Amino acid sequence: VQLQASGGGLVQAGGSLRLSCAASGGTFSTYAMGWFRQAPGKEREFVAAISWGVGRSYYSDSVKGRFSISRDNARNTVSLQMNILNSEDTAVYYCAADKRTPASISKASDEYDFWGQGTEVTVSS
Repeated sequence: VQLQASGGGLVQAGGSLRLSCAASGGTFSTYAMGWFRQAPGKEREFVAAISWGVGRSYYSDSVKGRFSISRDNARNTVSLQMNILNSEDTAVYYCAADKRTPASISKASDEYDFWGQGTEVTVSS
């Protein structure tokens, strides 16, 4: 499975960005999908995840109410709509696919089997 993340860029605080992740080479609809991020000098952290099928979602406390994850199984894509961005959201964002436990929503990075290359988000204050 190959994952290609896109949509990152430079945005002012309070603004919005929409990240996308395109999957190929696998059965996308059967995977749970997640977004993680890694800020400079920090460890990778969970952002949001969505289960397979109808797509139950789960968010970290730091983004709940501001970010929204969605999936389009017909297009093999998962998106992350990010609103009311602040400087603490500055990071490289990675999408990931969970093939082994798709019905669950995990925030543990080791539960994910495939990773994209990351897309950089910079929020200026």
